[in-house]
Amino acid sequence: MSLVAHSLDVIKRLQSPTGAYPASPTFSAYRGYSWLRDGAFVAEGVSRHGDVAGADAFHAWCARVVGDRAGQVDSLVSRAARGQTVPVSEMLPTRFTLDGMDGADEWWDFQLDGYGTWLWALREHSARHGKAVPGAEKGVRAATRYLTAFWHLPCYDWWEEHVEQRHVATLGAIHAGLRAAVALGVLGAAEEAAAAEAAEGVAALVEREGVASGRLRKWLGGDAVDASLLACVVPFALYPAGHPVGAATVAEVERQLARDGGVHRYLADTFYGGGRWVLLAGFLGWNHAAAGRPAEARRYLDWMAAQATPEGDLPEQVSDLLLAPDRRQEWLDRWGPVATPLLWSHGMYLILADELGVRA
Repeated sequence: MSLVAHSLDVIKRLQSPTGAYPASPTFSAYRGYSWLRDGAFVAEGVSRHGDVAGADAFHAWCARVVGDRAGQVDSLVSRAARGQTVPVSEMLPTRFTLDGMDGADEWWDFQLDGYGTWLWALREHSARHGKAVPGAEKGVRAATRYLTAFWHLPCYDWWEEHVEQRHVATLGAIHAGLRAAVALGVLGAAEEAAAAEAAEGVAALVEREGVASGRLRKWLGGDAVDASLLACVVPFALYPAGHPVGAATVAEVERQLARDGGVHRYLADTFYGGGRWVLLAGFLGWNHAAAGRPAEARRYLDWMAAQATPEGDLPEQVSDLLLAPDRRQEWLDRWGPVATPLLWSHGMYLILADELGVRA
């Protein structure tokens, strides 16, 4: 079985009856949970390869999960409009149980990027297959109101770190999500105007404070590079592939973080020793493919495939070239072996495979 076929099979087999995509079925810290961000990219992967029903089910699950919290969103927005400071602990979660409930475990929960990424992926899926996901309107409107009201706040990044910072990858996801929400055509006139204004505010803030030496920063005011910035170019197009800032960002991520086909998250990474992430190779390859460099993109696709277990499962990261090898054991002791399979890794493999015309 090809890795495309196996990826489609493992995602379909593990998808919950509720529509949620579990992040990883057995990894101790992820088991039983679905992230909007991870799942959105998984849904994008299967949507590209014809699993319309699977992607529909995930997007419908997201719409229910977010729509069920519309009253909470309205309360948060109202409190903020009155000048109240809303504690991070009262914001919407970043991950949910497979039946759509808030988790009972402690987590780094205030992340805005997932809501933007879901809106972006929903728009991509709907446009690709020429049909709306039934019942999505309430969730879309709630997610849009939430992002419109709180896009400017510091929050945790993709990696559940640095809640005190405003992360450029998060802002890129929000910008893409708000533009997608407007394009979906389900917002009221006032919601649409507010979303468009917020998207313009995001772009202006990043242009003013999120660019250093001609490329994007990990967070506003800093100088570090993070591989999550790749998404600000492709697919989120905050700075498209042909833009000098977009091109410089991809080049700097590759220069600092890519090693022999794999990609580290950032240079100071110590999680499981700071290995190379399979899904980030997918993002870098996706950027190369979009920029018209298919041979370079194929190199990253081939590296991703080479990391599969004998059963064909893709891990979250690999441990052969570590940035902080002395920090690996503490994570093994805490959470056990690296998450395998990670559905997001399989989703990114499917996306890059599709970009390069590789089918099942």
